[in-house]
Amino acid sequence: MPEQNGEAPSTLSRRAAITAVAAVPLSAAELSLGLAAAGDEVTQLIKRAAEKNAAFMRGDMDRWFSLARIAPDFTLMQPFGGEASHGFDASPSRLAELARFFRNGETSLEVAQTYASGRFIVLVMVERQQAEVGGLPNQDWSLRVTEVYRNDGSEWQLVHRHADPLVRRIALQQAATLARGGRENE
Repeated sequence: MPEQNGEAPSTLSRRAAITAVAAVPLSAAELSLGLAAAGDEVTQLIKRAAEKNAAFMRGDMDRWFSLARIAPDFTLMQPFGGEASHGFDASPSRLAELARFFRNGETSLEVAQTYASGRFIVLVMVERQQAEVGGLPNQDWSLRVTEVYRNDGSEWQLVHRHADPLVRRIALQQAATLARGGRENE
């Protein structure tokens, strides 16, 4: 993937990290924890999100899983649509299946907004990426993503991820067709 804004792919620029930290709305209770501490936690989660996304799109599922820290009550709303899935199958066979499905990706991360509130941090992002997905040739595979992290006392765990491919605007008729499940004539 070509560099964007002078930033190398699969990295988080210092400017983006500072912008993300500055965008963290904090409650009065969180101010007592200290602005720097909350900002540091958000910055670390953004860095981890960028690293795990890069590993995922390369098909490096061992690295991805070591970074993901998925909560037992995790929910996923996949970019392919359908019902939300609950939990995560981290079996070697499932990770190998994912590694075959996602290959040779290059990524960068754009943070649109962050929120921090007590035990929760929300990252709202655009994952800009090129990859081979599901046997398709290398192509743009950018996603709009919201991730919710919960602190369990010892670490931040991913409890929810919602991703969709609607990075570019679509027409009302296209949205209506998608809402109907892709059926054109209804």
